[in-house]
Amino acid sequence: MANTPITSFQEVQAEWESVLQEYPADNLFLTPQWQEVWWDVFGNGRTMAGFTYSATDGVAAIASLAKSGDTVSFVGSRDTFDYNDFPIRPGHEEGFFQVLLECMEEHDCRTLRLDSLKEGSPTLEYLPEMARGRGYTVEIEQEDVTSGIALPGTWDEYLGSLNKKDRHELRRKLRRMDAQTDWKWYSLSEPAQVAERLGEFISLMRQSRTDKDEFMTPERERFFHKITQRMAELGRLQLYFLDMDGATVATCLCFDYRGSRLLYNSGYDSEYGYYSVGLLLNAMCLKDAIDQGLTYFDFLRGPEPYKAHLGGQQRSLYQMVVKKN
Repeated sequence: MANTPITSFQEVQAEWESVLQEYPADNLFLTPQWQEVWWDVFGNGRTMAGFTYSATDGVAAIASLAKSGDTVSFVGSRDTFDYNDFPIRPGHEEGFFQVLLECMEEHDCRTLRLDSLKEGSPTLEYLPEMARGRGYTVEIEQEDVTSGIALPGTWDEYLGSLNKKDRHELRRKLRRMDAQTDWKWYSLSEPAQVAERLGEFISLMRQSRTDKDEFMTPERERFFHKITQRMAELGRLQLYFLDMDGATVATCLCFDYRGSRLLYNSGYDSEYGYYSVGLLLNAMCLKDAIDQGLTYFDFLRGPEPYKAHLGGQQRSLYQMVVKKN
């Protein structure tokens, strides 16, 4: 068993992707491309502390970690990563976490802070007991919630799966749009088209809620420009717009990855709030996912009510902090 320090995302990309292929909870945020873009924008002041863990049959796990002072945490942050974890090939969990704890001691790391762990994560299952056995304290708390829905084969089946009130409301809103306005929705996925219209997306996102306006710092805006370009180049991005009577009034940014569509962020012109344009465009993204044969629609983190109205099932996200006594 051996561990090799990660000094560059590209150098280990092939091994990393092969581990993800076998990792049951694989998701977009764990890909080397997503993490590399994040590191390019936000990595200043941190040092890479990650490693690949190898077993007899090759690389079996990836620890993508950053060190700041005497604290080690995942590469990534809650505001740009909805989920995080260690990709591990099944059967190698105990060996990997043993090496992780040994590395903490070698690097004089006093605190290991792991954000955005999904329910059922092997990290939540294996690490607490192993760490406590070595004399560490372990605290786990709920960090947030996330929502998603397994997609049926047709839009009609999807509507049938909603509760009566939500189904009635969605149909009523669609009928009202059809009767009172000339509207259309569409998506862009080519890198050049996305680059050209990302400014409109950011502007509508800022308009829709005060917290989204405050969220969009110059640094995060740079991240949005870089990540949308990278994901568009990989064929993983859909940027949606809804036009009403000739004006662009709603937008949402989705990523498609291994059969799932992730609704990453959205915005709308509040002057058109009466028509629920934001909710309707989200519903159209979901309809489009069904039409394209995707199997899961992920509303990602946050308890916003519209997610439940569109059928999202809520699950918990956790933070774990492992400390030296």
